[in-house]
Amino acid sequence: MTTDPIRRVVIAGYGTMGRGIVKSFAGSGFETIVWSRRAAQLTDLPPGARAVAALPAEAPDLVLETIAEEVAPKLAIYRQVEQAYGPEVIIASNTSGLPLEDLARPLAHPERFVGIHYFQPADVMPMVEVIAGPATPRATLERAADAIRRTGKEPIVLNKPIIGFLINRLQHAILHEAYHLVASGVVAPADVDKVAKHMFGPRMCITGLIEQKDISGLTIHALAQQSIVPALAHNHTPSPYLQQLVRKGEIGLSAGKGFYDWSGCDATAVNRQAGERLRRLLAFLETGLGARQPATEPSPRTRSTAD
Repeated sequence: MTTDPIRRVVIAGYGTMGRGIVKSFAGSGFETIVWSRRAAQLTDLPPGARAVAALPAEAPDLVLETIAEEVAPKLAIYRQVEQAYGPEVIIASNTSGLPLEDLARPLAHPERFVGIHYFQPADVMPMVEVIAGPATPRATLERAADAIRRTGKEPIVLNKPIIGFLINRLQHAILHEAYHLVASGVVAPADVDKVAKHMFGPRMCITGLIEQKDISGLTIHALAQQSIVPALAHNHTPSPYLQQLVRKGEIGLSAGKGFYDWSGCDATAVNRQAGERLRRLLAFLETGLGARQPATEPSPRTRSTAD
């Protein structure tokens, strides 16, 4: 497979996530083509992007699928791509939870397959997960990561496929414990969010999760793990509390009720305000904190060097 930089990208799907991804590529100078059955109706394409109802005759370097989380429709797209183009074209999925093995297995050339996972809003969030499929060579993974880097985002490269990838696994580990504590009557949802916003959040912005433990010292942390980890919610069952809310139709802001009571709130305004605040926070983290002072930044260690 070629190692030439990716320059021509087809985005399959133009929903909420697809729009942000198209904006990111088109705004960074990539030839960006939206492949959608609704191509003729798409009037909000960003400058530099165009829409087609069928795959273009000229092969792209990358086809990134962004449709709903169902295996069969995704595989149908991949089959069309493989029928239209040779094995040089990278096929990627923006799936957040489907096993990459299930998506890559039916391909004639599974070595061309990678996961490229954006976060909402895709054009704003600064990081993108780039995940190896079960047969992806390092060169293909690096080629995909390079394309993400050239859109101004930082690729987080995962060297092997794992369900949920990195960020969602960390998020769901925290949420699983939070839901357990709420359902057990230990705390209210608002208490969990206060801690996340005012304790976890600021500290993570500065020193992350693991670096902070190095700074505070691993001796006490290791002792704390011995008593706390055995007491955590280790069951493999999705939160019954959450599942019950969904069964009752209390699915959050759009329904007026979820973990919170949203009645009387303007859903559009809530989403707009959250997006605006996130943009301001990310801009501040980028420029407002200033660079780290000399002799304050550690060098990374791999698992092998730490053993």
